[in-house]
Amino acid sequence: MIKKNDGREVYASSQHIRLSAHKARRVIDQIRGRSYKETLMILALMPYRACYPILKLVYSAAANASHNMRLKKTDLIISKAEVNRGTIRKKLKPRARGHSYPIKRTTCHITIVLKDISQDQIWIKKDGWINI
Repeated sequence: MIKKNDGREVYASSQHIRLSAHKARRVIDQIRGRSYKETLMILALMPYRACYPILKLVYSAAANASHNMRLKKTDLIISKAEVNRGTIRKKLKPRARGHSYPIKRTTCHITIVLKDISQDQIWIKKDGWINI
């Protein structure tokens, strides 16, 4: 799903990812507010299973930004990243003596918003880049 907002924000979301929302939030909290390149390095080096689907989603959002809106990937930051709990798939595992044991497979929905910051910055000779 792709949404456009304000001309400089690009959304990418993924639903029903077979992952706990709590474990995905642990990774999302580390990348929120960081640049695109820094995010890729962090996700590539973190040892969590949640990193791979989030990395794919960040790649997808950046591809949407460069293809649909002609934005440079180097000027993008993660302006908003959120994880919501998805549906829970319930199964029954057969056990001894004809009993069964419930298994709950949790899912989550992840949304990544990339923002172009190239127009939000001005160059000041002594201080460097300043955000407006």
